Amino acid sequence: MGAASPQAPAWLVYDAAPPEPDGGATVPGSDGGPQPGGGALPGGGALSGGGALSGGGALSGGGALPGGGALPGGVLMSGTQARTRATLHEALAGALALPGWYGRNWDALADTLADRLDAGPLTVVVTDAADLLADEPPAQLGTLLDVLGAVAAGGHETLRVVLRDHPGRLSALRDRVAAVLSGRVVGRVVGRVDGRVGGPPSVG
Repeated sequence: MGAASPQAPAWLVYDAAPPEPDGGATVPGSDGGPQPGGGALPGGGALSGGGALSGGGALSGGGALPGGGALPGGVLMSGTQARTRATLHEALAGALALPGWYGRNWDALADTLADRLDAGPLTVVVTDAADLLADEPPAQLGTLLDVLGAVAAGGHETLRVVLRDHPGRLSALRDRVAAVLSGRVVGRVVGRVDGRVGGPPSVG
């Protein structure tokens, strides 16, 4: 009998979303304009100014997690726009409204998220999550999880990451994450980012 799949960490949540009937609408960006490649949140509504999550509730400044619970400090990004490491950093820079000098590497992401948690809790909702880092070697997803896990463990406030996709696609994503968490993916190198947060070294 094979080993049981590792449980997802407490800061990571899976959310099965129904398919969009029109193939996906746009998601408002931080400036109120459309963010290409996104999809409307189940239940409809714009994110900027408080779009609705499935089951209702505003994402910005509140809202509901799958199965209930608060969703504080929520921001939305599209996994379709984050298929590579470079586009992941671009998507995060847009979702979190980061300044132009954001370093777009793992160290910079750890620092940015740690600083953000100094100001309050943060929830990142990734739509089309099965596409997240899909064009990168599997180890890159492991590195991202390492960074997020270290920030969640060391942050002054709560970090929550919600991976949202259609049920069939979400199953494949769970398998990818389980492979990383169980150590079946090689190539992850975990070091120390800085004095506050442990994680991978600077690899771009």
